[in-house]
Amino acid sequence: MSSTSLPQEGFRFKLRRRLNLFRQRSDNSSPDTSSIATSPNSPSTHAPSTRHTSSAASSETATALDQAGKSTNLTAIPVGGSAPQNGSPSATASGTAVASTSASTIEVVPTPEPGIEVAVAPSDLWSKAYREAVQNMGQDVDVAILKGENIAQLFKELEGVDKDATDESVFLRGVRYLHSIQVPLERFKLALDLTAPLTALEPTTSTVFGVIRGVTAVAISISTADLDFAKKIGEMLEQISYIDDCDTLGQRENRADIHRALVSVYQKLLEFYVSAYEFLSKRRTRLVLAVISDTGTLPDIVKDFLKQAEHLRSIVEKATLDIVQDIKAMLYDEKISQWLGHDKLSQQSLHHTSLQSLRANLACEFLLEKPEFKNWYRASDSQQLAILGDTGSGKSIMMGFLIDQLSRRRYHQLPRPMILYHYCQNDETGQALYIFSSLILSLLQQCEGLKKTFFDWYKQDLLTGNFEPSTNAHKLVGFFQRTVEELDRPLFLVVDGLDECDTGSRNVLLESLQGLSQKTSGLKVVLSSRPWSEILNQLDGIPKIYVGADPERDRIIAEKTVETKLAHLAADIKQLVVERLSSFAQGSAIWTKMTVEAIATQKIMARGRMKKFLDNMPQPRELSELYASLFIRCAGEEPEAQNMAATALEILGTARRRLSILELAWAVALGTADPDVTTVAEVAELVDDQGVMALIQPFVASIDFNDLKKHQVIVVHQSVKEFILNELSLSRPGLQNVEKLPTAGGKTAAPPIASRLENNIFNICVRYLLLDEINHVPLFSDEQIAIEELPQDVDLFNDDNDAAAYTTDCSWEDWEEGMIRYDPADRGFGELFVYASCHWINHFRSVTAGPLPDLRSVEKLCQANSTRLHNWTSQNSRPDCVVQARFEFDGSLYDPLSITSLYGSEVLLLKMLETSEFESHKFLSNTAMLAADQVLQWGDLCRLRMLFFGRGTGRHLQNLDFFRRIIDSWRFSKQNYSQDWDAAFGIINDIPDILIREGWGNELLCLAASRGCLPVIERLMRIAQQNIDLRQELLRGPQRQPRSLTHQVHQSIGEAVLAGHVDVVEYLLEQEGIETHLHHRNANGENVLHLASMQCNPAMFWALAPRFPDGISQRDCQGKTALMRVVENSSTLQNRIESAQALLSLSTTDQSALSTKDQQEVLQMTKRMHDEVMCNLLTEFSQVSLNG
Repeated sequence: MSSTSLPQEGFRFKLRRRLNLFRQRSDNSSPDTSSIATSPNSPSTHAPSTRHTSSAASSETATALDQAGKSTNLTAIPVGGSAPQNGSPSATASGTAVASTSASTIEVVPTPEPGIEVAVAPSDLWSKAYREAVQNMGQDVDVAILKGENIAQLFKELEGVDKDATDESVFLRGVRYLHSIQVPLERFKLALDLTAPLTALEPTTSTVFGVIRGVTAVAISISTADLDFAKKIGEMLEQISYIDDCDTLGQRENRADIHRALVSVYQKLLEFYVSAYEFLSKRRTRLVLAVISDTGTLPDIVKDFLKQAEHLRSIVEKATLDIVQDIKAMLYDEKISQWLGHDKLSQQSLHHTSLQSLRANLACEFLLEKPEFKNWYRASDSQQLAILGDTGSGKSIMMGFLIDQLSRRRYHQLPRPMILYHYCQNDETGQALYIFSSLILSLLQQCEGLKKTFFDWYKQDLLTGNFEPSTNAHKLVGFFQRTVEELDRPLFLVVDGLDECDTGSRNVLLESLQGLSQKTSGLKVVLSSRPWSEILNQLDGIPKIYVGADPERDRIIAEKTVETKLAHLAADIKQLVVERLSSFAQGSAIWTKMTVEAIATQKIMARGRMKKFLDNMPQPRELSELYASLFIRCAGEEPEAQNMAATALEILGTARRRLSILELAWAVALGTADPDVTTVAEVAELVDDQGVMALIQPFVASIDFNDLKKHQVIVVHQSVKEFILNELSLSRPGLQNVEKLPTAGGKTAAPPIASRLENNIFNICVRYLLLDEINHVPLFSDEQIAIEELPQDVDLFNDDNDAAAYTTDCSWEDWEEGMIRYDPADRGFGELFVYASCHWINHFRSVTAGPLPDLRSVEKLCQANSTRLHNWTSQNSRPDCVVQARFEFDGSLYDPLSITSLYGSEVLLLKMLETSEFESHKFLSNTAMLAADQVLQWGDLCRLRMLFFGRGTGRHLQNLDFFRRIIDSWRFSKQNYSQDWDAAFGIINDIPDILIREGWGNELLCLAASRGCLPVIERLMRIAQQNIDLRQELLRGPQRQPRSLTHQVHQSIGEAVLAGHVDVVEYLLEQEGIETHLHHRNANGENVLHLASMQCNPAMFWALAPRFPDGISQRDCQGKTALMRVVENSSTLQNRIESAQALLSLSTTDQSALSTKDQQEVLQMTKRMHDEVMCNLLTEFSQVSLNG
């Protein structure tokens, strides 16, 4: 067959390439090359057929395998040592084939046609063995006779021997004779053209090829001597043809046994040739008679040659059998790869290698110390183990670590265990067909003896009518199970990413592994997965290791990742990156990896730039893409499923605490329900907790599915929350229709995603609390109300039953442990009531951008004195459903305005102040002032301004009572906690006109002075400096109206003195025009000094007396001066003495302060009171005054 007709692709093409590579290595390794060129004038030339493999068995095997595989006929490629026994002589000699060294063709060199040159390069193996044979013979051979001219002379002699007698050369007569005794010369690979005269052959160099030509020619020529001898010659010629087989075999295997056998054969050939040469040299005629009369040298040599050649042939056949086995293996490999997919193992190996490069072994070694792993590894029977971890926790890397550990350990075990592993990913690798194809390929690779078993099974299955068994996962599973069951050694089977499989594939895999575990004692299976509900159910009873967050492991992973990808950074910068990433990782190895990759991508090297990046910590783009693909994978393409999944994630992204599975499911049900759903019962029918969790499983942390009410559902990592808040809408097709809001430029823009999500969860909570049942039934039954009145956590048999008050030293959960609890679901309130009651007000404050909710729903929810308001406020103070409330939240004190003032956003409060009707029955009668009280007690003081100037509330708050409440609250907070009151006091800056017009500016000043509220006084005085009318209002002197018959009023300084606020008095005394208030006397005739005598604070007297010396001698309605009242005061002696000194010291310098008569009167008073100390003081001052 022409080489151009051979197939250029497929198995045969690859086989030819492989064989030619062997030959090329053999040819190229020989430094000694020669060629035999035929003369273009010769009628025919002959070259040996080379590049064949011996033994018809190989040809038959190759053909049988090929026929079984229904592939191209291999018989066109000679692989045997001879032509098929039933073939014609021309089958291997006809046609023309071009000798080639191309890697894509087989060199077939039949008898060339005239005019075609054929070059034959001797094999290095031939040359080496031949040279060694020549060397071994030493002086027994004359090397000169091996030269080309001597061989040519030999051919000439043979041509002429006996020719004169028979007109036919001895050579041709030998050929004819051998034919007559049925020696099939045409089937032998001879070095001669039997039809050409010997003299037509050109001489060759002293190579083995030339010697073989000479031996062949001589052997044929002398074969007519005797019948038995002729038969031996025929056997010898047949054996010579096998020398060619040693070329490919010897070079491929580099076998020393073939080399040694060749040396022995060549020695016998050389002996034969030397002997024959001598015969021709000495007996140039009557050669046949010479052979017959010979004592047996040539026959013995032929006999020894046949013995050595038979030995060589047996070695060649053994080597050929090895090649046949290789060919079988190649055929098996090709077919198996064709059936199962040749690239599966390489893909798995590449993935395993990539995981190794990312791995920090220290972060994985904890697995080896887990009791579950130790028990699994040491068990003598079949065992399974599950490694569970959230998305991005590094499960695949840990599984790669286990694979390497098991591989390392198995080298110390007998029998040595096998290890099969497979990584499932979010592609075809997670399908059952791919998984078992990969596992079978790995199994066959490690147990090559099973390849024939698989090959035979596959062929047999084809015969049963199953056209493609490799496309039937159940067929592959069956083969895998039967094969593993029959293994005589332990087997470790590692499968990563069980959650990446589709449901059907996962079921097939787990069922097959379960069946194998029951039937195979040496099987150890380890699986990894995210802890999904249905998977946990399927793994029930299997020991599990949970990969949770661990700060130390996070640090190790961060160090490894930074050192691998940011090795070029300075040590201090790398340390900064490691510290920040490990503190935010929270068990997410994939977040750490992708964040480091983002740093590397942005080429951040400077410390300042790195710190800025770490402070902002932007979401890695690849991580967002991963989350987006996970969302589409879980939610699919159906809008309803996408809406449910997105709603659930948005709720988790904005929830104020961990939700229970039921809370989340109820929230999703209501969030996706039609508007006409208005009862708890209707919502209950829509709840699908399993469906919701199935849609979002990759995004949530590990969950205990056995406790549906446990507060445990949260997103797996902060990066997931960022994805939800910033990018989920891009993965959710329905959000293109979000309502647009007008902007300053007249254009429209979508509201911020975070605000929209807050609006959504706020609406869900409010809508839930507006369900009918919540306004019809009280939260607590009569029995529960009675229990609430009882003391909690009381031991009836212990006398020490003082109730322990809550302190910040313990958590609320610890404090409430053991207390009586209740379940609102038992009252028909469903599963979302607790969260909605406790946290709707938190979301209320976060609603800052449109579209704003309809406040009528808030008014309905917070309607004054409604059952609904009472129910949710009662629950709000009991977040863990303990009967005893954590704090007081009396619903009767609240209405929509007070709740909105406390908990709503400023935008919503402004909207309510502008749109609500506060006179309606939904609000309390004094709603504005009650709201202000709540804000002063619990809220943001900035809200006071909004209430004060509100459209519906301003007229109720723009009065002195409003500021009295502010100042009184300020006094309370000053004693108990610090708060920024500028927002409240700042209102004064905007109301001078009101103070003047309504005339209560002076009252406000006096009120502030009496309370010691210097911030209000300072603001009033600062404004008064610029406003004459306000100054007149503040410092007016007419008598103020008393608040009661027993309480006399005073002006600002008097109020401050009476309350003992020295700092206020000192500030007021510095103000311009304050004299009116300083000199003011009340209805009892008391001035500020009289009032100061009530407390006998020396500092107050030292502040007042110098500014008001005339007041020292003034008497009240009872005729008493301030000094007299000091003497009579019941304060401490020290205070009275120092106060008296302040007054007396002024009298010595100011004659109008206290007359001598007044001093004598006071002295007499002290004597009557037997107050010796005060008497001595007055006496001393009297003498000083008299001497002065």
